[in-house]
Formats: sequence, structure tokens, C-alpha cells
Amino acid sequence: MDMARQPSNPPSIADRMRSARAAASGVKRGSPRPREARSAARREAILSAALDEFSQQGFQATRLEDVAKRAGIAKGTIYLYFRDKETLFQELIRTMLTPVVGSIEAMGQADIPIHLLADRIVDLFVREVYETRRRDVIRLMIAEGRRFPHIAEFYYREVLSRIITAVRGLLARAAERGEVPAGLVDFPQIIAAPGLLAIVWSGLFERFEPLDVRAMMKTHLDLLFAPRRSV
Repeated sequence: MDMARQPSNPPSIADRMRSARAAASGVKRGSPRPREARSAARREAILSAALDEFSQQGFQATRLEDVAKRAGIAKGTIYLYFRDKETLFQELIRTMLTPVVGSIEAMGQADIPIHLLADRIVDLFVREVYETRRRDVIRLMIAEGRRFPHIAEFYYREVLSRIITAVRGLLARAAERGEVPAGLVDFPQIIAAPGLLAIVWSGLFERFEPLDVRAMMKTHLDLLFAPRRSV
């Protein structure tokens, strides 16, 4: 989708990572840039390079020396910031997805009609996940989580459990107002189902049949949140 229509949006985390990597590689000796800023830029450069390597190679095949090479640093520099490959991957998850989780938690606090939140939910997912490198992180979890249970547990604790709690609270209030079936409160995963489908589809079948993710998600939520009639 054409992101030029949304010039007021702040740069994505992935964009900031790429900018930071370029800044880190361009720092010269004697630069007046503060040490803390150089350290932060180097850290984000490592995370950006790690995302590229994990996305291309998968978790198991990714080597820290390749991450370092892509980031333009010595391999030993990585250990100044991250204990090992798993820690690096966990921090990538936290850095990339925590802002989105926070936005969903904020939505979960809103006590307004559910249909008014539907467009916000769709826009948040499309703009902040599907159209960014965050979808690569989620795709990695789908592909690698079963083989690496510690990573799956971390992802559940830091991302999924918080989202489920927020969405369940939102649905519970909607059910009390008669806006959704009470049974939906027990299965907040249903809300995210088309988003996960879109991420899987984009990696496997997009070249055969492009998917209008925004329209699909809007249709899904319209069906779930359509006004309910008393029998």
C-alpha cells in the first residue's frame, strides 16, 4: 500500500533501526557525538542486522558473526550488548513489538462502543505491523516457535498474554452492553485470526493472489461486531 498518503506518521522502528545503523557505521574518531548516542546507534544497528539475518536464515541458521558483519562491527562488540543469540532475538521481539502492545493495551482501556474501535484495530495492525518489518518478526515466531520453546514462551509472556488480556477486557465490556456474544470473551484470539492469516499469506501466496488485508480485516470485524438484533 502507498504509505505516501500518511506523511504525518512517525518513522517506524525498523526505519529508525536502519538510520541508526547508517549513523553507527559513519561515526568517525574525534566525532563530537556523545558516547551514549554512539552506543545507542550501535545497539540499534545490531538489532537491525539481526532482523535481516533472522528473516533470511531463520533462528537456528543465523550466526552472530554474520549479524556483526552486516552491522559493520566486530563480533565481540555484540557481546557488549547481548549475552547470546537467544537474548538478541528476545530483545528484537521486545523492541519491535512493545510499542504495538502498548497501543493495544490503551485500546483495551477504552470504554466505548466496539464498532467504533473496529477501524482503529484494523488501522493499527495494517499500519504498524503488516506494512512494517514487524510482520517478519511474527512470521519468524510462527516458523520457529515450536522448535525453540524458550523463545515461544518469551513471546507469549511479553506479547501475546498482554494482548489477550487487553482484548478480553475490551470484549467483556462489549458483551455487557450486548454488542458481542458473551462466548467471544473466552476467545479473543478470534480477533487476531485474519491478521495472522495475512502474514502467512504474504509469505507464501502473495505473488499468486494479492490480498487486500485492510478490507479483509474490516469485513471480519464487521461480521463480529455487527449490531445484534433481539429475537
